[in-house]
Amino acid sequence: MNARFRPTFWQGVAIVIMLGGLWATLVRFTQGLGASTNLSDVFPWGIWIGFDVLVGVGLAAGGFTITAVVHLFGLKRFKPIVRPTILTAFLGYLLVIVGLLFDLGRPYRIWHPMIMWNPHSVMFEVAWCVTLYTTVLALEFSPIVLEKFKWHRLLRIVRAITIPVVIVGVILSTLHQSSLGTLYIIMPDKLYGLWYSPMLPVFFFLSAIAGGLGMVIIESCLSARVFHRRLENDLLTDIGRVIVAVLALYLVVKFQDMASHNAWSLFYTPGPERFLFVAEIGFGAIIPLILFAFPAVRQDASGRFCAALLVVLGFVLNRLNVATTGLQRGLGANYFPSIYELAVTGMLIVMGFVAFAMAVKHLPIFLETTEEESAKTDRPSPQWVRYITRSALVGLGVVMLGGLALIDFSASASATLLPAPQPGTIIDEPLTLPEDHVLPSGPDSPGKVTFRHSTHIDTRQPDCATCHAGMFSILKRTTQPGGETMHTADRCGKCHNGQQAFNWEDNCTVCHEE
Repeated sequence: MNARFRPTFWQGVAIVIMLGGLWATLVRFTQGLGASTNLSDVFPWGIWIGFDVLVGVGLAAGGFTITAVVHLFGLKRFKPIVRPTILTAFLGYLLVIVGLLFDLGRPYRIWHPMIMWNPHSVMFEVAWCVTLYTTVLALEFSPIVLEKFKWHRLLRIVRAITIPVVIVGVILSTLHQSSLGTLYIIMPDKLYGLWYSPMLPVFFFLSAIAGGLGMVIIESCLSARVFHRRLENDLLTDIGRVIVAVLALYLVVKFQDMASHNAWSLFYTPGPERFLFVAEIGFGAIIPLILFAFPAVRQDASGRFCAALLVVLGFVLNRLNVATTGLQRGLGANYFPSIYELAVTGMLIVMGFVAFAMAVKHLPIFLETTEEESAKTDRPSPQWVRYITRSALVGLGVVMLGGLALIDFSASASATLLPAPQPGTIIDEPLTLPEDHVLPSGPDSPGKVTFRHSTHIDTRQPDCATCHAGMFSILKRTTQPGGETMHTADRCGKCHNGQQAFNWEDNCTVCHEE
């Protein structure tokens, strides 16, 4: 007689999350996005894009990184962690696709980019790269299945094409990891200046490598504990060393780019954006960079795990900041995911853990290690290592909770920095206008130009977006002379063409002061 099933605590938690996710799924596909999410026409992308897609794709970056290290660079000593890394990446991409089915208004049309090509769209490139790379991951994962069922002929064929498949996988991953950042380049007046940059594709790629390698360490540590096995300590120590280099490069490029467009000035602007940006950079990059720089941290299982968890949480915070927090002020909308959105996201995470456990149980995911290799995992762990790493982890948790509490105030704060009511809206009190903006004269200019908002806007029925939607970014305002470029159709010449306003060629002294 079979014993009664008695779930453990974590199994019970997983069952509750799955049931909640299934109920949210029913609501989503029977009542639509409006009834199941807090999304709107003003804020159409929420946690299902910011977390389920951007985070899911980024944390799977360890797949192409480790496979390239083993198969292209010939570092065979990392081979024991290739299979679990590929499994993590494969499951991550499959769950990203499932998450997209929830987010799309018409999920049954998810196949349209495959036959309805729009090569001018970044989304088209992302859709194709994700589809093709998922196929590549399926091929990289297939030898594990073929070994299980002893299909040796197919196994020989797959192994023969391993190198070309890995090369294609690296190319596709590089393309779509960076292209996810390109999605937000078209939002210079919506994405907050602490995160907006033309370098977003580079930032997304570098942070994905750091986050993906951090996820490799976390997956290895959790697998060793849950499945009662040991992985080579030396391999994870070397991965920690690589994370130091990647984070250092990311921070140097990030800080230099912020200085180039004066984004540091936004640190004087109060709001949740500044708070969360400091948490993202400080706890998610600088502190783990310092921790991983110490050999004692890299070699200690607990210290290495906590430092890697800081990297991953910092990566998650970065993607959520770009996808949600950084857009709320520019869009003039406040967004926090509904209980149904959170339930679906939780369900996808649990599905990933369950699928990984099932694969480990039924497939040869982990390679056997010798006694000599296993002995390398035992290293002394100084007490200060665990104290510092765990304190940093707790600190990040507190900061993230504080940031979530501040998000609710971002919409009200946006009114003080971006006073841009909808066109045609009549307000009760006249709009408080900024001070006059003086553009000094250039080499061939007849004199300086003083721009006055009072002569360009109706304070009772304002339409700030006429100029600030694209021609003149508020966050990138400059006092440098614009020269003849100010007369073009993408600047002052758009309106001063003799039709909407007087022609700038008719009388220079109307604008220029001698």
